[in-house]
Amino acid sequence: MTQELITISPIDGREVVRRPYASEAQVAQALADAQAAQGAWHALGIEQRGRILSEAVTRFVAGKVEIARAITIQMGRPLRYTPGEVDGFEARARHMIGIAAEALAPIQVPEIAGFTRFISREPIGVALTIAPWNYPLLTAVNSIVPALMAGNTVILKHSDQTPLCAELIGRAFSEAGVPHGVFQYLHANHDIAQRLIRAPEIGYVSFTGSVRGGQSVEKAAAGRFIGVGLELGGNDPAYVRADANLAHAVETLVDGAFFNSGQSCCGIQRIYVARDRYQDFIDRAAALTQEYVLGDPLQPDTTLGPVVRTRAADEVREVIAEAEARGARNLVDATRFDAARAGTPYVAPTLLTQVDHRMRVMNDECFGPVVGVMPVDTDEEAVALMNDSPYGLTAAIFTQDEEAALHLGRQLRTGTVFMNRCDYLDPALAWTGVKQTGRGVSLSRVGYEQLTQAKSFHLRRNA
Repeated sequence: MTQELITISPIDGREVVRRPYASEAQVAQALADAQAAQGAWHALGIEQRGRILSEAVTRFVAGKVEIARAITIQMGRPLRYTPGEVDGFEARARHMIGIAAEALAPIQVPEIAGFTRFISREPIGVALTIAPWNYPLLTAVNSIVPALMAGNTVILKHSDQTPLCAELIGRAFSEAGVPHGVFQYLHANHDIAQRLIRAPEIGYVSFTGSVRGGQSVEKAAAGRFIGVGLELGGNDPAYVRADANLAHAVETLVDGAFFNSGQSCCGIQRIYVARDRYQDFIDRAAALTQEYVLGDPLQPDTTLGPVVRTRAADEVREVIAEAEARGARNLVDATRFDAARAGTPYVAPTLLTQVDHRMRVMNDECFGPVVGVMPVDTDEEAVALMNDSPYGLTAAIFTQDEEAALHLGRQLRTGTVFMNRCDYLDPALAWTGVKQTGRGVSLSRVGYEQLTQAKSFHLRRNA
């Protein structure tokens, strides 16, 4: 196995990063430093930890231009959009810092004369965050900041595709005065990641990635009795009811399907439309999709960049070909997108009709700019089709009737129900999934629960 991390840009195939993987000595030292620093970090208290982390966030976002360019070069999202991920990092971090005192406050129970009883939330110790490349800041911040606010120390293992993101976070945190050992990153291959998960110093693992990757994490952690948070695959649906604002639905769902070249765990991959609005919807969606500009993501006019690598693009093209072989029709003229060629990471946006649930596009995760659209006759049919998936991260309902959205949403097996929006994460709400999307929760007050352990105090006075 190679001893070096090498990042190849999907833009043009250039090598953009080369780093040695962490040695066994470096891994052991990082674990020892994290464990040694944890007690003093916790002893600082929530207010002081919040001040230090707030400064770390300020330092980090000050480098927005450099960070945005690093994201684009490493994974290919157009430069016009990557500054937004820095903004999202800041918003989530500041929200989790702001709610920490309330979320981590002792849980009070009914009073009994002569006794003091409460439940405190104690840090678990050292948390390991394993972050992917598709949203390299947003997936990492979800666990890093709340783990630190809860009094834990953190080791970050980032994707080989986006190692600069770990380095830039580490630099800002160090400059802000985060104490030695409190936040660290390691460049690690699969074997090193497995070693970290098995390490007795690690008390919690947060993993965002594929189902297969999540299975590997669970296997490595088996028998250790530690918390494991897994955000895995998605095949997220949307339903456009007959009463929907169609212009808004089209604009929102086309963006939800194709933003980040479709490489989003909560991106829209399946759309169900009330039959009497179906033709109008697909006509408008096809016209809007034709307006995308596929090309070099460093150019200001580009709105659609490459997928992460050629192998991934080939897999997306296979999903499209399989659907078309089964009778699906692509409403988008791929010849309008000159950059989309076999043997490259560039894939034209694809809007498929005449699809059904025998096709992979409607039944499995396709990490690319592809969406399938089906007509439905009733709310009940839409709900059944939306639930007909091995995944369950988010689901979107487009309607003017909030009561209908609530009624349908309660029937959906999913982690988040949206009305008139999609492909979004609100840090005040729990980010979670069901079925093969994984288990555990990040963000919100609930997200602090699995980053801490309950300790009960039962004190009898005047014994």
